[in-house]
Amino acid sequence: MVRYIEVEPGVRLWTEQRGPADAPPLLLIMGAQSSGLGWPDALVETLAADHRVVRYDHRDTGKSTWSYATRPYRIAELAEDARAVLDGLGIARAHVVGMSLGGILTQLLMADHPERLLSATLLATIAVSETPFARADGSTVPVAELPGVAPWLDEEMARPAAGPGLDAELDRRIRLWRVLASAELPFDEQHFRELERGIIEHTGSQDISEAFAAADQSGLLRTEALAATEVPTLVLAATADPLFPPPHPWHLAQCVRGARLLEIPGLGHALPPALFGPLTDAILAHTAGTRESTAPAGTAHRQD
Repeated sequence: MVRYIEVEPGVRLWTEQRGPADAPPLLLIMGAQSSGLGWPDALVETLAADHRVVRYDHRDTGKSTWSYATRPYRIAELAEDARAVLDGLGIARAHVVGMSLGGILTQLLMADHPERLLSATLLATIAVSETPFARADGSTVPVAELPGVAPWLDEEMARPAAGPGLDAELDRRIRLWRVLASAELPFDEQHFRELERGIIEHTGSQDISEAFAAADQSGLLRTEALAATEVPTLVLAATADPLFPPPHPWHLAQCVRGARLLEIPGLGHALPPALFGPLTDAILAHTAGTRESTAPAGTAHRQD
């Protein structure tokens, strides 16, 4: 079921719900520049067997209002959009799953509106915390010294399509998925091509907004609130993520009070069909109240 939610005057967000209306709500928050359709249908359908699953388009993506050019906003305000989606759909509390920027926004919800979350699952993201990373040997690493985005990856993401037209744009997006996905798994080009073709058809345009790169990123830190949160949190460690590589998942698990850590071997900064099973199994076990973690907060499998 599709509904548009007005989050402020003149700004509407596209939302879609799947699954039983009386099932526990589960909100999916996707990353920067990504439509809600970035959550693949097959993954959503599996989650919808147990949940009322909600996915939505951020501002300046998909069918939602493209407003940044005339009404700039801060990245932090996108977390309030997620809260407004819950309000608009009449959902008091939800399990929330956030990937990449969606993981950052989920942490803001955990800190600012913990009463709205039944649980949180975070993947392929970084901590909005200044807590140093603790190695197994007892030494610590300041947040500023954790690995950043490699320059070559920045350059690759900025490289334009080879020419005009849909095929050239799809080729550009597939090239990006190749570098964001794990080198440990065979690359499923057909899956990502169909995914991106569907997103372009959904959006009605090949345009990619520059809003997320231009938006003010101030006011994101929630160090104390995350260290004191009571929201049950699962960190899915993307062991092959080139954008936020290890030890970022282990650092995130250390920053969030009580967080549990589960490795997903071969997970990069993408959602390939080969990993739908492990991902949905982990999410559903967590939302059901079980702890499918391999390490409590403050410990890790690898810290190198």
